[in-house]
Amino acid sequence: MKCTISFRNMDHTEALDLKINEKSKKLKKHLSPEAKLTWVCWVDNKDQVAELKIQDGKKNYLAKANSDSLYSSLDLVLGKITNQFSHR
Repeated sequence: MKCTISFRNMDHTEALDLKINEKSKKLKKHLSPEAKLTWVCWVDNKDQVAELKIQDGKKNYLAKANSDSLYSSLDLVLGKITNQFSHR
Protein backbone atom coordinates (compact mmCIF):
# COMPACT_ATOMS: atom_id res chain seq x y z
CA MET A 1 0.00 0.00 0.00
CA LYS A 2 1.49 3.31 -1.09
CA CYS A 3 0.36 6.43 0.76
CA THR A 4 0.90 9.96 -0.59
CA ILE A 5 0.11 13.00 1.54
CA SER A 6 -0.07 16.59 0.30
CA PHE A 7 -1.19 19.85 1.84
CA ARG A 8 -2.51 23.04 0.23
CA ASN A 9 -2.53 26.42 1.98
CA MET A 10 -1.46 24.94 5.30
CA ASP A 11 1.66 23.86 7.15
CA HIS A 12 2.90 20.31 6.87
CA THR A 13 3.69 18.81 10.29
CA GLU A 14 5.04 15.46 11.38
CA ALA A 15 2.11 14.99 13.76
CA LEU A 16 -0.33 15.18 10.84
CA ASP A 17 1.79 12.71 8.86
CA LEU A 18 1.71 10.24 11.74
CA LYS A 19 -2.05 10.63 12.20
CA ILE A 20 -2.76 10.15 8.49
CA ASN A 21 -0.48 7.11 8.26
CA GLU A 22 -2.19 5.65 11.34
CA LYS A 23 -5.61 6.15 9.70
CA SER A 24 -4.34 4.61 6.45
CA LYS A 25 -3.20 1.45 8.23
CA LYS A 26 -6.78 0.83 9.33
CA LEU A 27 -7.75 0.45 5.66
CA LYS A 28 -5.14 -2.23 5.00
CA LYS A 29 -7.53 -5.15 5.57
CA HIS A 30 -9.86 -3.88 2.81
CA LEU A 31 -7.18 -3.21 0.17
CA SER A 32 -4.61 -5.12 -1.83
CA PRO A 33 -0.88 -4.45 -1.31
CA GLU A 34 -0.79 -2.61 -4.68
CA ALA A 35 -3.35 0.00 -3.59
CA LYS A 36 -2.47 3.69 -3.88
CA LEU A 37 -3.82 6.13 -1.31
CA THR A 38 -3.69 9.88 -1.95
CA TRP A 39 -4.53 12.21 0.93
CA VAL A 40 -4.99 15.93 0.23
CA CYS A 41 -5.63 18.38 3.06
CA TRP A 42 -6.37 22.08 2.76
CA VAL A 43 -8.10 25.06 4.34
CA ASP A 44 -11.27 26.42 2.72
CA ASN A 45 -12.38 29.64 4.40
CA LYS A 46 -12.48 28.53 8.05
CA ASP A 47 -13.05 24.84 7.34
CA GLN A 48 -10.36 22.17 7.40
CA VAL A 49 -10.88 19.84 4.43
CA ALA A 50 -9.54 16.32 3.95
CA GLU A 51 -9.88 14.23 0.81
CA LEU A 52 -8.86 10.62 0.20
CA LYS A 53 -8.57 8.96 -3.20
CA ILE A 54 -7.89 5.23 -3.39
CA GLN A 55 -6.93 3.31 -6.50
CA ASP A 56 -6.96 -0.44 -5.98
CA GLY A 57 -6.69 -2.23 -9.28
CA LYS A 58 -9.88 -1.42 -11.18
CA LYS A 59 -11.65 -0.12 -8.08
CA ASN A 60 -11.60 3.58 -7.21
CA TYR A 61 -12.85 5.18 -4.02
CA LEU A 62 -13.20 8.87 -3.16
CA ALA A 63 -14.24 10.61 0.04
CA LYS A 64 -14.10 14.24 1.10
CA ALA A 65 -15.09 15.88 4.37
CA ASN A 66 -14.76 19.24 6.08
CA SER A 67 -15.10 20.43 9.66
CA ASP A 68 -13.61 22.89 12.14
CA SER A 69 -10.75 20.50 12.94
CA LEU A 70 -8.56 18.62 10.47
CA TYR A 71 -8.48 15.61 12.80
CA SER A 72 -12.29 15.47 12.73
CA SER A 73 -12.21 15.73 8.95
CA LEU A 74 -9.82 12.78 8.78
CA ASP A 75 -12.19 10.70 10.93
CA LEU A 76 -15.16 11.64 8.74
CA VAL A 77 -13.28 10.67 5.58
CA LEU A 78 -12.31 7.33 7.09
CA GLY A 79 -15.95 6.65 7.96
CA LYS A 80 -17.11 7.48 4.44
CA ILE A 81 -14.49 5.23 2.86
CA THR A 82 -15.33 2.27 5.12
CA ASN A 83 -19.00 2.71 4.18
CA GLN A 84 -18.01 2.47 0.52
CA PHE A 85 -16.11 -0.76 1.23
CA SER A 86 -19.19 -2.31 2.82
CA HIS A 87 -21.39 -1.40 -0.17
CA ARG A 88 -19.09 -3.05 -2.74
